[in-house]
Amino acid sequence: MAARKARDEWLAATEAQRTASGWTVERWLRHWLDQHTRIRPTTRLHYTRDVERVLIPHLGQYRLADLDARLLRTVFDRIAQTTNTKGLPQSASAMQHLRTTLRAALNLAVRQGIIEGNPARHITVAGYRKPHAQVWTDDRINAWHASGEHPSVAVWTAEQLGTFLDAVADDPLFAFWWLTALRGLRRGEMCGLRWTEIDLNHGVLYVERNRTTAGYQVIEGDPKTPAGRRPVALDKRTLHVLREHRKRQQEQRTRRETTGKTWIDSGYVFVRKDGSPLHPGYASGRFRLLIKRTGVPPVRLHDLRHGAASLAHEAGADLKTLQDMLGHSSILVTADTYTSVLPLTHRRSADATAHLVLAAAHRTRATIREASLRNRPKLRSATDTSTRKAAAKRRKPQIRKSRPSHRHGK
Repeated sequence: MAARKARDEWLAATEAQRTASGWTVERWLRHWLDQHTRIRPTTRLHYTRDVERVLIPHLGQYRLADLDARLLRTVFDRIAQTTNTKGLPQSASAMQHLRTTLRAALNLAVRQGIIEGNPARHITVAGYRKPHAQVWTDDRINAWHASGEHPSVAVWTAEQLGTFLDAVADDPLFAFWWLTALRGLRRGEMCGLRWTEIDLNHGVLYVERNRTTAGYQVIEGDPKTPAGRRPVALDKRTLHVLREHRKRQQEQRTRRETTGKTWIDSGYVFVRKDGSPLHPGYASGRFRLLIKRTGVPPVRLHDLRHGAASLAHEAGADLKTLQDMLGHSSILVTADTYTSVLPLTHRRSADATAHLVLAAAHRTRATIREASLRNRPKLRSATDTSTRKAAAKRRKPQIRKSRPSHRHGK
């Protein structure tokens, strides 16, 4: 009887369901990783960590045919109660990354006809919100001083960036911080930049490669996206910074060769003391150290890219210009992620909107004008005014004698 029931269920099942019964989740996840031969090394590293450390231990014993929305929600709730490798609770961001990994793996099973639909699409991660850059306003700075908490993605105002750049003007990597903050290059693009890709005469830089890490191993290859291979315009101040940087690098090479030390002629713009290319991890670590020394509100190195987009937008650049500068394949990515416009631009937009509306709403405009007049400070009386003028005449004027300028030998 039981055998007949099992046979009937087998015959009634679709071909996809019968095939899914032959795959465990563990076997499928490893098969999926093996099929991904063209993904970036960093992406593979993140996928592998999710698969080996979390997904296989919690889901590996199930069959693909067993997976449904209820089961996956139950398992993900259980994973959310665990801790990560640092002993901390699983963050909403980490849980979202797990969902992305599992969904990508099961999408391949759908495309190959092994399962009919992807149950991972029904998983929702509580508390997850895609981070957007927040500007370091005075109130946020005060809250940071009081509690130590700060936005996960933050950008400096132009004044704060100026304070940082002034403080690190003598740092060997000053040109690195300047170029990242003003032109928005990625860390890997900066570390992979060579002198042959900078035209100082015509003011243009060409992004041709990306030097990044998978773990601590350095991986150098094409830019992150096809649109990442791009020209980047350079202003005259940036050209001056780069010329000074090249001059110091040449002087450093001469000093080492004069003293018998090795110099590696790598051709990179940003190098170590011996001329070898800079490790991307060192750039991030050096930036964090300088942040602590200068006392400015904390941002990540990648946040300088957000800030560059915001500052350029405030200076008048439209979204298409920002897209080209940042190397995005879609203008939607630029609009959604990188233009956390600074408060000044918001205020300009708000003022322009109010002006447009009030130009047509005559009665409302008159009401606002009357309220403004009522709230204006009262003028002094004529007696007070004459008394103030008489006192001013009795005071001797203080004239400051100008001193001759000694700057630049004058």
